[in-house]
Amino acid sequence: MDIQLTAHEIDLTRDILQDYEPAQHALDELERHNGDVENTFQDLWIEKHGLMAMPERKSFWEVTLKVLRKELCGDDGFRGQVSEYTKNPGSAPLLTGLIVSLVGIAGANGIPIDPAIATVIVLYILKISLNIFCEYTEPPTNNSGTLPPEN
Repeated sequence: MDIQLTAHEIDLTRDILQDYEPAQHALDELERHNGDVENTFQDLWIEKHGLMAMPERKSFWEVTLKVLRKELCGDDGFRGQVSEYTKNPGSAPLLTGLIVSLVGIAGANGIPIDPAIATVIVLYILKISLNIFCEYTEPPTNNSGTLPPEN
């Protein structure tokens, strides 16, 4: 599922997280990639960990999401934090808390995600919703990778 953040969404997030440097770096990269979440994730990963060799037809982004899905979707604390943020979008402490929480959950499960990478993943989850993230497993073979236009 190809997800792009709009320039407006990036600007709003930049304002919300103006005092959180790792997020600013992630948002700079998102802007450089015209909001393309997957390409931003991959560039940030390579910057932090180097190039990863993946089997043909495997997306490192999709594999990472699959592993994180197992950890995040069963974590009531993370689910609660997402719920709190969706009730109060624009709260810097709640959004920063989600990013920090993701870093902690991932680290506790051996997934080396830094705050900039976590920022991109959290924004992706917020864009599509946690419920969709938790239900989504494999893309259908005929999936065009697009969502219906926003109203």
